[in-house]
Amino acid sequence: MDHDPKSEKCHFISIDSVKPSPENDRIYHPANPKDPAIIKLARSILNQGVLTPIIYTADGFIESGHRRHCAARLAGLTEIPAIMSDIRREDDIEAFTARLAEHNIQRKKTFDEEVREEIARQNPETAYQSLIEEREKTNDILEPFKILGQKTRSRITRAKRLFLDAVQKVIHERREHLPLSVRQIHYALLNDPPLKHASKPNSVYKNDASSYKNLIDLTTRARLDGSISMEAIADSTRPVSCWQTYNGPQDFVADQLDRLLCGYWRDLMQSQPDHIEILAEKNTIQSIVNRVAERYCIPTVTGRGYCSVSPREGMRQRYLRSGKNRLVVLIVSDFDPDGEEIAQSFARSMRDEFDVENIHPIKVALTADHVEQFDLVPSPDMKAKRGSSQYEKFVSKYGDDVFEVEALQPSQLIDVLTDAIDNVIDTDLFNRELAQEKEDASKIMALRKVVQSTIADRNFLAC
Repeated sequence: MDHDPKSEKCHFISIDSVKPSPENDRIYHPANPKDPAIIKLARSILNQGVLTPIIYTADGFIESGHRRHCAARLAGLTEIPAIMSDIRREDDIEAFTARLAEHNIQRKKTFDEEVREEIARQNPETAYQSLIEEREKTNDILEPFKILGQKTRSRITRAKRLFLDAVQKVIHERREHLPLSVRQIHYALLNDPPLKHASKPNSVYKNDASSYKNLIDLTTRARLDGSISMEAIADSTRPVSCWQTYNGPQDFVADQLDRLLCGYWRDLMQSQPDHIEILAEKNTIQSIVNRVAERYCIPTVTGRGYCSVSPREGMRQRYLRSGKNRLVVLIVSDFDPDGEEIAQSFARSMRDEFDVENIHPIKVALTADHVEQFDLVPSPDMKAKRGSSQYEKFVSKYGDDVFEVEALQPSQLIDVLTDAIDNVIDTDLFNRELAQEKEDASKIMALRKVVQSTIADRNFLAC
């Protein structure tokens, strides 16, 4: 970008015939005649003159040489060597700003200046297209359909009050485990079955399809009229995705600074002799299982029924990366022929198809012992499926009553899973990692405060 003052394109112009560009002042701040570096440059110009000519646009704005221009004026010069560029600032301010930044590429800059300079280099259209591609989101506008009919629901009558009170009691007792699934409320009601209709003595809540359907209808109406909070019940089979958006870059940067260096998790299992993972058959218990797993930093795979190939390969890769000798898999599934087979099938697949020879599978819930220990109530509508390949074996050993893992109360499942983990880990090693995590937290907090205090007051996005 520098030019020889003796070149044919170089000529002398009045120092007052060109002026600093607003874009330079915005990115790098105005050249200040009181700046020690400018004063030093002015002394050099007094002795040697302006060695590198300034570059200016056809409409009289300095493109390169703002500091030289300021120093030459401070030195008392009335004319300076200059070269006129081939653009006009007013014709294309965006292109001019990009060239301005290129002229300053070798200059030592502050953090603020580097950010503003990089902003000047960015093409807004290209940057926005990149933003859209990152979202990987389509915005096709479709013609809405006409809504037909009227949706109405009957109000909850006084006769249903006892039923609703029982549901509200279950939710209140399990408030630490919210949101609950309707299935979890169903099993909790079986511990003290209410009347579904106050004036019908034979309408005792049961473990059958009719009662479950009544419960779905009641909880839906109760949530719509505000008797039960919308947030108290969740449907894990229909996940919802929302996107974090911002009103502008200032809001985004403020949010990122607020969350800077947050979310640290120490690998509390790194010193354990075994690699441990949890496999859960049901999405409906995911929140409960994860509540336990996160305390130990144990990877968890949840799904619906038999596990697909990808999660198995993911578990194999995590086991191999751990470098540990044994893979311990804690399995949570229903107490029925399929639930038992899910555990067996997964273990066989990991050993025979994924070459994990040293696998140690443990069925931690739901087991026959749990059915007896927690006095679970069988349902006349829930019997072992004759189509299951394990039907004969299961029925001959346990009978034809089956139980879903949701039959356990959240606190019971938490205790069962916690006991299982404590039995397979070295608790002394775990407690050492936990103590170290507390020290880690102090170091990270200190670093976070230093970094935030360094950059939080830099308003570089105001340009």
